[in-house]
Amino acid sequence: MARILVVDDEPDQRFLLRRSFTRAGHEVTEAGDGAAALRVIRESPPDLVVTDMMMPVMDGAELIRCLRSEPATAGIPILVTSGDGHLAKNVDAVVPKSDPLRRLVEVADDLLTEGRGLH
Repeated sequence: MARILVVDDEPDQRFLLRRSFTRAGHEVTEAGDGAAALRVIRESPPDLVVTDMMMPVMDGAELIRCLRSEPATAGIPILVTSGDGHLAKNVDAVVPKSDPLRRLVEVADDLLTEGRGLH
């Protein structure tokens, strides 16, 4: 069972992602913005971060920069799910929010199996 951190400011989106990943056999934690995600990651690093890009407090781009700049978190795979994926830099995969949730779970499972640099 992999540990996945879902980061999104929309509670309904977090719920849908949590349900999809839980059904796929993963343990899921949540954060409503990048700053909250960093706190969670520092306490217990996940196996995968799934993040939105457009969020208040700290957006996905800043979260990704922070994760990639710290040696302890630089190797964590990052999957972006966003309506605006062109903003995602230095991530392992991007799945548009318009794609079916099963596609997101498939890409997440691939990243968890193969690691960083897959996509």
